Amino acid sequence: MKKFNFRKVLDGLTAASPVGSSGGGSGSGAGGSVHPGGTAGAAGTPREEIQETLTSDYFQICKTVRHGFPYLPTALAFDPVQKILAIGTRTGAIRILGRPGVDCYCQHESGAAVLQLQFLINEGALVSACADDALHLWNLRQKRPAILHSLKFNRERITYCHLPFQSKWLYVGTERGNTHIVNIESFILSGYVIMWNKAIELSTKTHPGPVVHLSDSPRDEGKLLIGYENGTIVFWDLRSKRADLRAYYDEAIHSVAWHHEGKQFMCSHSDGSLTLWNLKSPNRPFQTTIPHGKVQRDGKKPESCKPILKVEYKTCKNSEPFVVFSGGLSYDKPCRRPSLTIMHGKAITVLEMDHPIVDFLTLCETPYPNEFQEPYAVVVLLEKDLIVVDLTQTNFPIFENPYPIDIHESPVTCTEYFADCPPDLIPVLYSVGAKHKKQGYSNKEWPISGGAWNLGAQTYPEIIITGHADGSVKFWDASAITLQMLYKLKTSKVFEKQKVGEGKATAEIVEEDPFAVQMMYWCPESRIFCVAGVSAYVIVYRFSKHEVNTEIASLEVRLQSEVEDIITPEPETNPPFPDASSQLPSLKSLSGSTNTVACEGTMKDSIPCLSVKTRPVRMPPGYQADLVIQLVWVDGEPPQQITSLAVNSAYGLVAFGNCNGLAVVDFMQKTVLLSMGTLDLYGSSDPYQRQPRSPRKSRQFAAGLTELSDSPVSLELERCKSPTSVKGSRKLSLPTDLKTDLDHVNGHCTSPTSQSCSSGKRLSSADVSRANRRGPGRPPFRKAQSAACMEISLPVTTEENRENSFSRSRSSSVSSIDRDSKEAITALFFMESFARKNDSAVSSCLWVGTGLGMVIILSLNLPASDDSRHSEPVVVSPSGTVLTLKGAVLTFACLDCMGTLTHQPYEVWRDPHSADDGDKTRKRKLVMHSPSSSQDMGDHQFAVICSEKQAKVFSLPSQTCLYVHNITETSFLLRADVVTLCNSVCLACFCANGHIMTLSLPSLRPLLDMNYLPVTDMRIARTFCFTNEGQALYLSSPTEIQRLTYSQEMCDNLQDMLGDLFTPVETPEAQNRGFLKGLFGGSGQAFDREELFGEATAGKASRSLAQHIPGSGGIEGVRGAAGGVIGDLTRARIALDERGQKLGELDERTASMMASAEAFSKHAHEVMLKYKDKKWYQF
Repeated sequence: MKKFNFRKVLDGLTAASPVGSSGGGSGSGAGGSVHPGGTAGAAGTPREEIQETLTSDYFQICKTVRHGFPYLPTALAFDPVQKILAIGTRTGAIRILGRPGVDCYCQHESGAAVLQLQFLINEGALVSACADDALHLWNLRQKRPAILHSLKFNRERITYCHLPFQSKWLYVGTERGNTHIVNIESFILSGYVIMWNKAIELSTKTHPGPVVHLSDSPRDEGKLLIGYENGTIVFWDLRSKRADLRAYYDEAIHSVAWHHEGKQFMCSHSDGSLTLWNLKSPNRPFQTTIPHGKVQRDGKKPESCKPILKVEYKTCKNSEPFVVFSGGLSYDKPCRRPSLTIMHGKAITVLEMDHPIVDFLTLCETPYPNEFQEPYAVVVLLEKDLIVVDLTQTNFPIFENPYPIDIHESPVTCTEYFADCPPDLIPVLYSVGAKHKKQGYSNKEWPISGGAWNLGAQTYPEIIITGHADGSVKFWDASAITLQMLYKLKTSKVFEKQKVGEGKATAEIVEEDPFAVQMMYWCPESRIFCVAGVSAYVIVYRFSKHEVNTEIASLEVRLQSEVEDIITPEPETNPPFPDASSQLPSLKSLSGSTNTVACEGTMKDSIPCLSVKTRPVRMPPGYQADLVIQLVWVDGEPPQQITSLAVNSAYGLVAFGNCNGLAVVDFMQKTVLLSMGTLDLYGSSDPYQRQPRSPRKSRQFAAGLTELSDSPVSLELERCKSPTSVKGSRKLSLPTDLKTDLDHVNGHCTSPTSQSCSSGKRLSSADVSRANRRGPGRPPFRKAQSAACMEISLPVTTEENRENSFSRSRSSSVSSIDRDSKEAITALFFMESFARKNDSAVSSCLWVGTGLGMVIILSLNLPASDDSRHSEPVVVSPSGTVLTLKGAVLTFACLDCMGTLTHQPYEVWRDPHSADDGDKTRKRKLVMHSPSSSQDMGDHQFAVICSEKQAKVFSLPSQTCLYVHNITETSFLLRADVVTLCNSVCLACFCANGHIMTLSLPSLRPLLDMNYLPVTDMRIARTFCFTNEGQALYLSSPTEIQRLTYSQEMCDNLQDMLGDLFTPVETPEAQNRGFLKGLFGGSGQAFDREELFGEATAGKASRSLAQHIPGSGGIEGVRGAAGGVIGDLTRARIALDERGQKLGELDERTASMMASAEAFSKHAHEVMLKYKDKKWYQF
C-alpha cells in the first residue's frame, strides 16, 4: 500500500500529543487506517521504510481437522471389511474414524439429527438417514466426503433403514408402518411398496405402529422380516408379495436379531424380556427370558424390568452364541448406572458404563449374515465416550482408545496453542506422561484400523494445552493435524481437599469447581508454566525429570479496592470525567494504609480462598509447583478473579492483575514486589481526573438491590450472565453448559471489558435470597470478568445509560463507585524496551494494559550480576510513560528496527533437581534477545499494541505513533495475537461479529478480512486462539476442538495431509455352503432384486412421495474441473475400469458354466455307454 506523504505534519501532531492520534475511517465496521511516518531518533530524521513481504495472496481460511468426541451422538455404523467406524450426531454431523490419524468430519447442510447410518460394505460409500426425513449417499472415496445423492420424503417419516450386504436396494421403514425400497445407485424410489395394511392380518383392528426393524432372512434373501412397534412381526415374501407368517407379542418391540442359519430370531421388548422365535411355530416364542428380572417364588412370570433397547445374537463355531444387549435392568435399583450385558452360554456379565448408552455394534469376522459370525469385539457408543470391549478374553477387557476423545473429561475452560515450538519438548513431555498410563487394557490391537494416513509435508512440532474445570491441565501433541495426549497436570494437588462444614466455610467462597483453570501462560524455551485459577490464585511450575519431596512455597497478596460506600442518586447526565476538586480515595496496596468501613457481623479478612498444603508433598517427574500466590479477602470482600497473567524466566518475575490492580512477584526470592491499585500505577501521569459521583446516605443492601433491578440496562446485564455462571447458578460450569444469549453480537455491542469490572457482582434472584440468608458481611464469591470471559450488553448510547450499565456491590460495606475507578488490568508483557522517551538503551520493562485502553510502562531494576539475583531486591517503579488506545488492551509485541519479531528474554531450561547440580549457584544461562535480531537492538524498536477496537504501532524511544488501524467500530475483538507466517510477522484478530482479520506489521495494512465464524456461543469466544504458521483453534462444542488455518500454503497442502478413508481391500469369499445346504437351504442365490424392484416390473413411485436432490459430491481427482475434459476423462476411466471388472466377472462365470457343462456331458456319455447294449429286462 502506498504511504501518505505528509510525514512532517503528522510528526508534529504525534510529537505534541503522542496518545491522541486516532485512525480514520470511523464510519463503518471495517475500520480504516492512517499510516503516518514518524521519527524514532532525532526529530526530522527520515526513516527507511521496512520492506514487508506478506500480501493478501498468502492468506486463505479453511477448517483443517476436528478432534475430540462427537457432540450429542445419535447413530453408529461399522464397515467390517474396510474396518472404519461412523458416528452420527444430533447436530447433523458425521465423524468417520479409522486407524489413528484417520479422522474425518462432515456435516449435513440441514443440521438435522442423524437417525441411522448404513455403510455400503467395501464400496466406499455411506447412507445417512436424518430427522428431516432425508436420505443421503456419501462418497467416501475422497479425502473430504461429499454427498452424491439425496432423497427427501415428503409425506412419510423415516424410522428405520436396512441395506443387505452386496445389495443396491435399501429398505426404508416409516412411521406409518409402510416399507419403501430405494435404488442406491440412482437414489430413485422403487414402485414396490409394502403397505402396512397388506402386511398385517385383515382382522386386525389397530395400526401396528411405526416400523422398528427390517432385515432379510440369512437363509433366503427373498424374505423380509418386518418388526412393528406394537409387537407385530411379519415375515414377508418379496416375490409373492404376501406375508408368509405373522407373530404377535403383547409387549412393544425395540429390536430384532437373526440366528445365522435363518431359522430363529430374537426380539427385545419394553418389559426387559428377550423372546426367541422359530419360523416353524410362529404362534408363540419358544423361549422367553427376563435376564435381570427376579424369579418369583410361586412360579409366576419374573417381574418386569427396564426396556432392552437393542439386542444382538451372534453365533460361534466352537462355542456358545453371544447375546449382547443394552438396558433391561431391574427397576428396584434406580441409582444403577447404564449397562451392557453379555450372555455367553450360562455366564452373564454386566458391564456398567459411566454414561448412557446411545448404541452398540458387535464386530464379527465375516460380513456374510449366513455364516458363523465369530464376534471378537463390541463397540459401545455412550453419550460422552466410545469404548470397545474385547470378546475374545473371558474377563472382557476394553481396548485402549487411541483417539483423543477424552478432551472433555472435565469441561474445557481455556486453551493455548503453540506451533513450531522446540522439538525436544514433545518427547520429554511424553516420557513423563507415559509413567501415568493405566493398566488392564486388552493386549490386542485396536480393531478400528481402516484407512491410510501419512505424515505429510508439515513436520514442525505443535502443542495444544487445555485447562479444565477440575483444575487439570492437559498437554497434547498436535503435530501434523493429529492429536495425542502427552501429559496431564493436576493443579488442585497443591491445595488441601475441600471439607464440608469446615470452620472457614470454604464452600461459601466458591460453591463448585474451585480449582477451575482460568488462564495459562507457558514459556516453551524455559519450560516455566503458570496457571491462574478461578479462586484468585496463581501457581508457578518448573519442569523437572526427577521426583522430589518438598514443601510448597506460598505467598498471600492483598489487592483490593477500599473506598467508602458511595451510591449514585437518580441518574444524572454527568460527563464521564468531570472536573472537580475532590479526589478519589486511594486504592490500597500491600503496604498501604487500611480504610476500613464497619460492617455488621463477622468479617473475613486476610483469608485466601483455598488452603495450600503445609506438609511436604511428593512431586512426580514433570511439572512441579514452585510457588503458589493467593489473593486474600479484605474486610469481608472476596478477591476478584485474575484477568491477566505474564511470567518471565529471565527476570524471575510473575505479574498478574484483576479489576482492582496489579501484583508483581519475584518467584526466585519468593517475595511480593508490587501490589498496587490501577490508579496508583499512573502516579502523576494519569491523563484523567477521576472522582466519585455525588454521594448519598448509605442504603441498606436490599435497597441497593431494588435500585439495581430498576435499570433496564442492568436487567439486560443480569440476563447476559458471566460465561462462568449459568442461569442464576454460580457454578463455573464453563463451556459445557454455557447458554449465554449472543443474538445481538453481530449488531451494535459495547465492549465487554468496558463494563465495570465488578460486574461479576451482579445478582440473580437466587443469589439475592442466598445473600440475604448469609447476611451483608458474608457475600458469596464473585466472578469478575476478564478479556477471555466476555459479557455482552445492549448498546450504550447516552451518558445516563453508561452510568447505569454497571452493577453495584453485594456488600453493604464496599461498593463500586464509578466505572473508571475499577480499571481492570487486561494485558501484561515483559520485554526489553525503551521505557522513557530519551532512553538511549533498552532496559527490562513490564508493559501493562488496562480495560480503558491505557498502557503503562513499569521499569524493572534487576540485580546486575547473576550471583546477587537471589539476594538483592528487584525494584519495580513507574517510568512515567503512558500511551492510549480505544478499548481494552488485548496484546503486546515488540519488533526490532528491521521489523523482525523480538522474542521475550528467557532463561535456558535446566533441571532444578538435577543430580549433577551440586551447588545451587550454578550460573543461569539467559537469552535476552531473539536469535534473529542483532545483539544490540539498534537505536529504535517498534511496539505493537492491539486493543479490542484498534491496533497501534509506536516507535520507541520517541513514543511516536507511526501507524494506527481502527479495526472495528460496531463490534470488538475477542482475541488478537502477533504471529509469524512465511518468515514474516502479522497481527491476527478474531472479532465478535465473526470476522477473522490479519494486518501486516509494522504498517498495519489489512491483508485478510473474512466473515467466517459467527460467535454463536461464548465457548468460541473464550477458547479461540491463533498461533504461528497460520493456524488457529477453538472449541466448536463442549467435547470437540476445531482447528483451522488462515495460510494459503496450508490450504493448498491440506489434501496431502488428510487421511484416506477408503483403501482397496478384497471382499472375503463366502464359505462353501455344501451340496445339501445349497439344495435345501432356500433359494436366496437365485433371488433377483433388480427384476423384482426395477421400474420394468414394479413401475415408478409417486413423485409426491419423495424428491430426488443431486448432491455436490464428486469423484476424487475431479475436484475443481468436474465439468471439464479432465473430469470427463476421469469419469470415463473409472467407468471403463468398472466395465472391465464386470466383464472379467462375466468371463469367470462363463468359464465355470462351460466346465460344469463339459462335466455333465462326460457323465451323460459314460451312462449311455454303460447301458448301450443292455436289453430292457436287464435294467
